[in-house]
Amino acid sequence: MTMQETQHRNVFTGDAQDRALAAELFDALREASFDDVGITRESYSGRESRALDIVEAKAREFGLETSRDAGANLVVTLAGSEPDLPFLACGSHLDSVPQGGNFDGAAGVVAGLAVLARLKRDKVVPRRTLKLFGLRGEESSRFGKAYMGSLALFGKLTAEDLKVRDRDGRTLGDCMRDVGADVARIEKGEPLLDAKRVAAWVELHIEQGPVLMARDLPVGIVTGIRGNVRHRTVECIGEAGHSGAVPRWLRHDAVFAVAELMMHLDRHWRTLLERGRDVVVTSGVFGTDPAEHAIARIPGKVSFSFEVRSQSKETLEGFYDLFRSECNLIAEERGVEFSFDRRLESAPATMDGEWVRRLRQAAQGLGLPDEEIPSGAGHDAAVFANAGVPSAMVFVRNENGSHNPKEAMNLDDFVAGIAVMRAAIEEAVQ
Repeated sequence: MTMQETQHRNVFTGDAQDRALAAELFDALREASFDDVGITRESYSGRESRALDIVEAKAREFGLETSRDAGANLVVTLAGSEPDLPFLACGSHLDSVPQGGNFDGAAGVVAGLAVLARLKRDKVVPRRTLKLFGLRGEESSRFGKAYMGSLALFGKLTAEDLKVRDRDGRTLGDCMRDVGADVARIEKGEPLLDAKRVAAWVELHIEQGPVLMARDLPVGIVTGIRGNVRHRTVECIGEAGHSGAVPRWLRHDAVFAVAELMMHLDRHWRTLLERGRDVVVTSGVFGTDPAEHAIARIPGKVSFSFEVRSQSKETLEGFYDLFRSECNLIAEERGVEFSFDRRLESAPATMDGEWVRRLRQAAQGLGLPDEEIPSGAGHDAAVFANAGVPSAMVFVRNENGSHNPKEAMNLDDFVAGIAVMRAAIEEAVQ
């Protein structure tokens, strides 16, 4: 343990009941979701539903009111003394990527429950109602679309979105209907939640990158969230042929075409970074068709995904234009064609300045660091912010990254994050 970490933990030891609640719920969620490698709670699946049930049962033990909204999200309510005031919302998501970790998303739901449970236990009636949301469908791994649960809340999930199919051929709309969502309202773009009724959204989440670990900080206060533009599937169509019989000048090789495309994108990325732009570029799905590829076959088709993320909408659009231009140039030079599925996008978001101040002040009051940090990963908080709801996030240090089974959030750090969140929320609801 470093001297800095020792100092932080000597000043702040955390709430023993928060720690006990967290340990119990994380163990229960892991037991219900472990797939022999990691945690799998895919969007709108039975395992995701089981996770909501586990949290709901615990909330009821505390005497809190629970319900499911028209998007099939879990809602836990602590009623305020002035129910006509806009309510303060907190929470996160309970789905995961396949073979992911146990804390991505779930940490924010457990933290929100800890805040409501302690107020209920201490018989504190806040002036403003508090609601915890256990959101569905934040991850894009199953349907290629992120933030499905929160987008549905604000009428931003489209009829076209609902027709997207997973790898088993099931549509998003059918899967949402199976878990109790009112798909007819969602398909019409009808808001399930009035943004004007929400005073603020506060979300705790593990950091999914290495910054807090590198700086030896247990928590961080988020300032903004990167948006993204992506294609789930892009195909480069060339011409298959015998590897020994077709010379280079007569080839239409899809692999070399896409490899050249990636190298060009990497050069553009590096140039933008040198100019001080915030941007990351990824092709996380990439390959030839296993049913037809062979060592002695010139590949006639390559499929890949494309994603660019940035805190700047201008940078996102600029890089996407570069991507499409490079596809056109390489198609002409190498005699191939590129085809694109539907463009998907999530807007960047800026966290509310007053809430950032409030969270930093709460951390300082607890003797904890108040480091500001941008979020490279996307979160439901971005949807709330872009719907006009003042939004804020607390990051908790997490070792080994995220979207993998090795997520390692220390409970000492977690209860520190809860304390920061609780102090800020209690100030706001009184």
